[in-house]
Amino acid sequence: MIEPNSRYEAVPTATYTFPDGRTVVHLRRRFVPRPEELTAVGEHVVVAGDRLDLIAARRYGDPEQSWRIADANRAMRPEELTAVPGRRLRITLPAEASVPGLGDGPAR
Repeated sequence: MIEPNSRYEAVPTATYTFPDGRTVVHLRRRFVPRPEELTAVGEHVVVAGDRLDLIAARRYGDPEQSWRIADANRAMRPEELTAVPGRRLRITLPAEASVPGLGDGPAR
């Protein structure tokens, strides 16, 4: 069961059938959205002691939305996003809520 606030919530499932007839349902691959296609709605300047879950709680009202910040900032290692105070992080709408043509604009 995928939680509605999960990054995998919209990912479709597929079924694999083994040669012996057993089947396994699994999630298909999740493609990370291109950050420049996400609509920027703000910016967060990292301070000492910041964590992505705390930033997500303030910005999205849900600490489990930290993956949105990682996606918006093309993070392969999310912990690196808060490693250096002063770094500016993009805060964006979710991919499904982004507005075409506004994703490249400056953070508001």
